[in-house]
Amino acid sequence: MEEKTPLFNIGPIWFDKTICTMVLLTCVIVFAVVYLCTRNLQLKPKGKQNVIEWIIDFVRGIITDNMPSKEVTNFHLLSFTLFLFILVANTIGLVTKIAVGDYSYWKSPTADPMVTLTLALIMIVLTHLFSINRFGFVGYFKNSFLKPVGFLMPIKFMEEFTNLLTLALRLYGNIYAGEVLLGLIASLVSGVGFWVIPLAIPLEMIWLAFSLFIGGIQAFIFVTLSMVYMAHKVEVEE
Repeated sequence: MEEKTPLFNIGPIWFDKTICTMVLLTCVIVFAVVYLCTRNLQLKPKGKQNVIEWIIDFVRGIITDNMPSKEVTNFHLLSFTLFLFILVANTIGLVTKIAVGDYSYWKSPTADPMVTLTLALIMIVLTHLFSINRFGFVGYFKNSFLKPVGFLMPIKFMEEFTNLLTLALRLYGNIYAGEVLLGLIASLVSGVGFWVIPLAIPLEMIWLAFSLFIGGIQAFIFVTLSMVYMAHKVEVEE
């Protein structure tokens, strides 16, 4: 089932209008959630403050499990922002579907491989930049590619490429598959007839709940692996 999205260009570069809009909308939602949940903070949190503090503590736990305690503060804000963005991006496409003719105007940004590859590339590049900033270029190169033994350097280079692909494609595959199946279930009504509604609605609800769960799990996995890769770069290899 091929899904078309409208395109636009700036000079020789073409952009996906739907994906650009959905990424922008995701950023607005993340900002709005954080802004609203952090207004009028109290010593005894309740309601929306409890929600945002739970997310903060949850993300802090991810970093603590994968990095030394001294590094938690350094990467907490990055991880929190990444987790919240991916969580919203994974679930926003489950809210509704907007299609005009053959073109789709609403989908999860992470259901597009270019978005997940971009997110993965940002994190992989950041691991190298943080390592260079901490150890200098020579120290970074030795720590990242020559330890524990120098003859593993080709494998270390290959590992950087595989880390990028696995980080991106795992997220894309899960979110894309979820949206495709939701679309197939919905198409049963128009393709077979309204008599399948009693079957289609429970299936849609079950898969929607499962997709929400998968979206949360994939945000957790993406942040966890990103912090694992970061830890490998900012800690001294023995």
